Formats: sequence, C-alpha cells, structure tokens
Amino acid sequence: MKSEKRHLPRTVDIVVYPGFKSLEAIGPMSVFEYANIHLQRQGKPAAYDVKIAAAQIGMVRSDTLMCLDATKVLNTLALPDDAIIVGSRHINGALLENPAIIDWVSAVAPKVNRLAALCSGAFFLAQAGLLDRKHATTHWSVAAQLQQDFPAVQVDADAIFIRSGNLWTSAGVTAGIDLALAFVEADCGHALALEVASDMVVYLKRPGGQSQFSTHLLSQKTAQSNIRDVQQWIMANLHQRLPVAQLAKMAGMSLRNFSRLFQQEVGVSTLEFIEAARVEFACQLLADNAEKNAPVKAIAARCGFSSDDHLRRVFQKRLCCSPTDYRARLRATK
Repeated sequence: MKSEKRHLPRTVDIVVYPGFKSLEAIGPMSVFEYANIHLQRQGKPAAYDVKIAAAQIGMVRSDTLMCLDATKVLNTLALPDDAIIVGSRHINGALLENPAIIDWVSAVAPKVNRLAALCSGAFFLAQAGLLDRKHATTHWSVAAQLQQDFPAVQVDADAIFIRSGNLWTSAGVTAGIDLALAFVEADCGHALALEVASDMVVYLKRPGGQSQFSTHLLSQKTAQSNIRDVQQWIMANLHQRLPVAQLAKMAGMSLRNFSRLFQQEVGVSTLEFIEAARVEFACQLLADNAEKNAPVKAIAARCGFSSDDHLRRVFQKRLCCSPTDYRARLRATK
C-alpha cells in the first residue's frame, strides 16, 4: 500500500544484535529519517516510524565503537510493517549466539509486508529456510559460503539487492542504503527518493541487479598513471573496437609489457576488464527509464558488443540471465 494512502506511518524495525555492522543499521535509518524530514517540510505526515529491535531492550554494541539503543523486543505479536536485519562480520558466531532471531524471522516472514536482510544478514533467512528455491544475494565475500551452507538457495553473488516476494536481500554495507531508497521510492514516489539521495550524496538507486564490482573502482585502485589513463579511455569509448595492441601503444608500452602490467595492476586481463566495463554499461542502459524500450540490439551496439547475440552470451556467462530477464528483474524491484 502506498504511503500517501496511509494515515499512519509505516513501522520499520531494524534488527540488531551484538557485533552487528553499524553502517548497515545507520544507513537505512538515515534514509527513512531524511524521508520524514522532507515530508514534514512539505506539510505532510511522516512516512516511517523506525525502531531498533533486539532480543533484549538496551544498548547493543556494534562492530565499531558505536552502540544502538534497542527500544523494542523481538516478538511475534507487535509486528512492524517492514523489518530489516543487519549483517555481521562474524556471521557464523552470530547465528549460534542469536537463535531467537532465526525463530523470529521464521514466524513473522509470512506476516510482515517486507522482510529484508542486509549483507550476511541473509544467513538468518537462509537458516530459517525462507530462501530455499529463491534468488538471494549477500556480500561477495560470503556468497560462496551461503551457497555451500544452504545449497537450496539460488545465490546471485553479483547483485546489489534482490527481491523474492516479500523477502529482500542485499549486498554489504552501503547496499543497505540502495535497498532503503528503493523502499522509499516504492512507498513515496521517485521525487522524494531523489531528494533523500541528494541529501545523502548518493545515487538515487543503483538498480538491484547491478554488479557489486565496478570497473570504475578497479581503475581508482590502479597505481600506474598510464594504465589508469587507458582504463578511463576504455570506459569512455566502449562503442569502439578496442584491440589490446592499440591500448598498449596508447600507454607507450610493448604489447607484452602492457598486458603483464595491466594484469598486475588491475587484477584482471585487459580483455576481461573491457568485457566487464561493457557489461556494466549495458546494465546501466537497461536500468535507465529513458532506455526502457530500447531494443537489445541497440544496447549491444552502444556498448561495443559485436552483436545482440554476443551481448546475450556474455550476460548469461556473467549474470546468469539474458538482458531481457535482467531488465524484467529490475522492473520487479520497483
């Protein structure tokens, strides 16, 4: 139900426990607070009533020096509209030490409007059996463990966030902000979500299916300026043919030395970097409302793929879906 049709704010419980990741709690909390501030400035009622919930009332220590004051005890009677479970750097210990959270999510999952798990918080949902035969994501560093420990879960290690019915899972840390912004956009509209994102100096929304890995981040990690310049040129000219010999010449290096140094600096080969950059650009175009009716063939050409079939093969290899399915997945998260 859209928030503008509600007279009362949506209740949101952010579920924490000792050792929780502090930014994963503060990020979504800030998104909802900024949304309320903007609505109040417009003379409208607040959209969100956020509480910190835990197994016991009181201060809960995070993974940093910060503590949060839990004012609500987890129970199956006073249910929120939405619940968000944050992750932990030591998720195996967190699961063992917090069986009450597993029992709680198992009981409330069918009753709440949205149940979200951020980062390794997805392990709580998986342990309760809620993610069996469903698509889910988590932080890339524990994705393999999630798949190994819970083989019935269809783990997508690359997505920012994924929605499966009323269950939402996200990648780590700042991806919780992306998920919370998606909630605000669904509840209150695009304009308000954009205002909140502007306040927080973040993108309105990295689309749910967008990769956790970024070629822009890879380029920022490169120490050699000539290699970094080539990376930037690649990302600005993806529509062109990009033979490695030409790139080596741009860097003022032999082909052999360039290929060796690029692999050493970036961690992937030149061709792998180009393919990743093209996929990333294609994902951005597929997520762009202005491009929602663009045929796959046109997107393939803009991104430098030799054909739409080439784009489909690369998407299947990297994202385990077709460009059409990827676009459909993004629309399902809106």
